[in-house]
Amino acid sequence: MTQPGNLTNHNTHGVELNAVYAIARIVAESPDTESGMDAIFRLARTIFIFDVVSLYLYNEETSELEPSYARALGRGRSHEAELDWGEPAALEAFRTGQTVLRQEDAGAEIKGRERRRDYLGLPVHVVGKWLGGLVFGRFGGPSFPPEHIRLAEFVSWHVGQLLESQRMALRIASLEAQRELARMQDEFISTVSHELRSPLGFIKGYVTTLLRDDVEWEEETRHEFLQIMDEEADRLRELIDDLLDSSRLSSGLIRMTYENCVVSTIIRDAINRSEAAYHEMPLKADIEPDLPEVYADSTRIAQVLDNLLSNAAKYAPGSTVTLRAVRQNNFIRIEVIDKGIGISNDHISHLFERFYRVPQTERAIRGTGLGLHICRKIVEQHQGTIDVISKVDEGSNFFFTLPIAEPEYTSTGEKTDAI
Repeated sequence: MTQPGNLTNHNTHGVELNAVYAIARIVAESPDTESGMDAIFRLARTIFIFDVVSLYLYNEETSELEPSYARALGRGRSHEAELDWGEPAALEAFRTGQTVLRQEDAGAEIKGRERRRDYLGLPVHVVGKWLGGLVFGRFGGPSFPPEHIRLAEFVSWHVGQLLESQRMALRIASLEAQRELARMQDEFISTVSHELRSPLGFIKGYVTTLLRDDVEWEEETRHEFLQIMDEEADRLRELIDDLLDSSRLSSGLIRMTYENCVVSTIIRDAINRSEAAYHEMPLKADIEPDLPEVYADSTRIAQVLDNLLSNAAKYAPGSTVTLRAVRQNNFIRIEVIDKGIGISNDHISHLFERFYRVPQTERAIRGTGLGLHICRKIVEQHQGTIDVISKVDEGSNFFFTLPIAEPEYTSTGEKTDAI
């Protein structure tokens, strides 16, 4: 027959074994250091008693141990603010590389047996490198028995593994970020080089042709060549401007000049510019009456509309393009609607990314893939949103929102709508 004492001992070992397995699993699966240590120490307290736990890590820059983690789990919770967390024990364990047990007297101001403090200091290390010291504190006795010290050493080893695991995870994430940055830089250089080479190639080719001494060019031909060179120079300038705008908007270096603006004026000015630039594109306005003003940088919003209308001219040639403006709660929604080739759902989520172009049209239609990215950045700086609804062979509706201007105060101090 099994004796009760043996049964209790067997159950205790079972609890310890389960906790040991659980701690090892936490080290392997924990998403971050702090939550991992919280879980480890909660489990550790099921197999040996301690009132506080603290972790001190070595800072190579200051050459000192610095507190990294501390929790009160037992008697220490009632007066956590004035606790001594056992730093001397951590320092001694770190310097010697050995487990240390310090027994201290908290002084007469602490009443009862809690005045006695036992601090178990354990070195934390990985692959021969000393990381710091871990301390378990117990108030009021009894002292840590040998079996609890062994369990604490097991926990300390796993804390080191958790720290190393998280360090490796951060290192891997950093390397992946560096690789992604390098890939983006290569892609940027490739895209920009390609886009710059095209207009420069035209300009260089026609200049070389005009400079030939063995050919006399008719005035009409010379004019045609110069006109092409002028157009390609404009395209080159537009590309450089887009690159600069994209970079400045992404880094927040472009400052917006906000003021109350009349939406109908912004839209009609955009239509006038587009009618002069795109003679074959019919345009019409559909503006809700009595719209309140918006609080915006009119120059940058004009840039958004010019980019959207330029896209419509490229991807919906001959289609009537409608500019619509309606109120939507505390915003004005402005839409640019065409009946062009449309965009498939596979590409819509990427349209506003920098340099993204729909693959099917990439070679047929010239562009940098920066225009919509710039539009998104400008609208977002206005606290608005931009998106598109599109169906292949039916057309696209690009739309964005701008905040309505706040009511202003009259000279008498009364509030009035800014219309």
